[in-house]
Amino acid sequence: MKKIKIGIIQQHNVESKKENCNRLAEEIRKCAREGADLVVLQELHDTLYFCQTENPDYFDLAEPIPGNACDYYSKLAAECGIVLVTSLFEKRAPGLYHNTAVVFESNGDIAGKYRKMHIPDDPAYYEKFYFTPGDIGFEPINTSIGRLGVMVCWDQWYPEAARIMALKGADILIYPTAIGWDNHDTPEEQQRQTQAWITIQRSHAVANGIPVVSVNRVGWEGTYPDSTEGIQFWGNSFIAGPQGELLVHAGNEENETIVTEVDLDRSEKVRRWWPFLRDRRIDEYADILKRFAQ
Repeated sequence: MKKIKIGIIQQHNVESKKENCNRLAEEIRKCAREGADLVVLQELHDTLYFCQTENPDYFDLAEPIPGNACDYYSKLAAECGIVLVTSLFEKRAPGLYHNTAVVFESNGDIAGKYRKMHIPDDPAYYEKFYFTPGDIGFEPINTSIGRLGVMVCWDQWYPEAARIMALKGADILIYPTAIGWDNHDTPEEQQRQTQAWITIQRSHAVANGIPVVSVNRVGWEGTYPDSTEGIQFWGNSFIAGPQGELLVHAGNEENETIVTEVDLDRSEKVRRWWPFLRDRRIDEYADILKRFAQ
C-alpha cells in the first residue's frame, strides 16, 4: 500500500513579506514533525493578493526562477525532507511574468514547475494585467512521492485541465488557491459560491479517480493603499479522496495547518469500480476543441 502524509497550510497574509515567509517556514516545519511527505502552500503565499488592483509597481514583487524565493523554499524542503509545492510570481523576462507553481524535491532540487494556464480578469482579480498565460501545458511533475498534477486557482474550474493531468498519469491533483467573497455578496450567495468551489474540485476527484488537494488563503485582505474594497478569502482548504470523499476540511476564518494520510493505491481500486477512463468516447469528443459548438 502506498500511503503518504500530506500537509496543507491555510494562512492569513499580512503586508510584511518577511513575516509571511517566517510563519510559513514555522508551519512547514510543523508539518514535517508530524510526518508529512508532501506540503502544499496557497497561491502567491509570500505577499498580499496584489491583483485586487492594476498597479505597474507591483511587478517589482516578481522574481526569477530560480531566484531568492526558490533558494528559501529549496532550503526548507531539504531541511525538512519533504516535497514542497509553492506558488510564486515569476519574472521570466522584462515585461513577461507568470503565476507559477514550483515543486521542490525532498533534497531541495526543483522537481518542476507549472505556469497558470487559465487567467481570470474580474473585479478585484485583475490577473490578466500581471500574468501571461502558461505555455508549459498540463504536465504532471515527477517527484519521489508520485506524479503531481499541479495547477493554480482558476484552473480548478476546468474539468478539461484535470482530465488531461489524469490522462498523463498524475497521482494527485493539486490547486494552490486565492479565492474569496465580495463584501457586497449576501450570506446566501457566499454559501453558494463556496459550495460550488468545493463541489467542482471534488468532482475532478470523482471523474478521474484520484485525490485532490486544494489550499486557499483565509481572512480579510485590503492589499495596498490604492486597493479596492478588499476580499474576504474564504479558506475551506481540503483534501478529497478518489471518490470525492472529504478527508480533511479546514474552516473559513482561521489559519489552519493540517496533516493527514492519503492512500494513493486506493485510486487503482476506485478506477476498477468506476472505469470512467475505459468508457470515454474519445471518437465523439471533437466538439470539445471548439469555443462554442452549435
